[in-house]
Amino acid sequence: MVVCGLACWRCRWLLPLLLGLAIIMGIIALAGRGWLESESEPYVQQASLWESCSRGEEDLNWSCESLMDYGWGRAAAATYLVGFVILVICFALAVIAFSIEILRFNFVRGIGGLLFVVAAFQIIGLVIYPVKFTEDIPLTGDNMFSWAYGFGWASTVVVIGCAFFFCCLPNWEDEVLGNIKPTYYYSSPERAPYLN
Repeated sequence: MVVCGLACWRCRWLLPLLLGLAIIMGIIALAGRGWLESESEPYVQQASLWESCSRGEEDLNWSCESLMDYGWGRAAAATYLVGFVILVICFALAVIAFSIEILRFNFVRGIGGLLFVVAAFQIIGLVIYPVKFTEDIPLTGDNMFSWAYGFGWASTVVVIGCAFFFCCLPNWEDEVLGNIKPTYYYSSPERAPYLN
């Protein structure tokens, strides 16, 4: 039976795997057209990180405008994209760090620090977008921030969790490397007369 605790050497690939999951969610957020959508029929509004599209209730064709024409649109896209690029770099560094036999724990803590930077960039982009979008873009009907925007937040939450684990992992260095000697418990002769 394999027992795998939080800081077990066999489980060292869990953190890079979670970073890979955060990258996948980030790709969905960057490519998805569901940052903002109409809440109910008729579906007349939808937006991505890059553009906003709307149509009339009877019209089948979407008319889109680029959000890159707005300063806040460029800022939201740039901050989220910079955070995503740093996340990909952190993923590559984590794979390298956990691939070598002699794990450099200060290196791992540095990855955790970079992940906090990623989270900061992504949060800035995820906050700028809805605030400025609702101020500057005329909305029709009932709208909601939808699935692609949610994937952006999910990626950020996973990154924050991984950042804490990467920063705290050096505290369990001996457990991870298997350097802990077993602890033996014994009782005194007065408590165990059958040992005499």
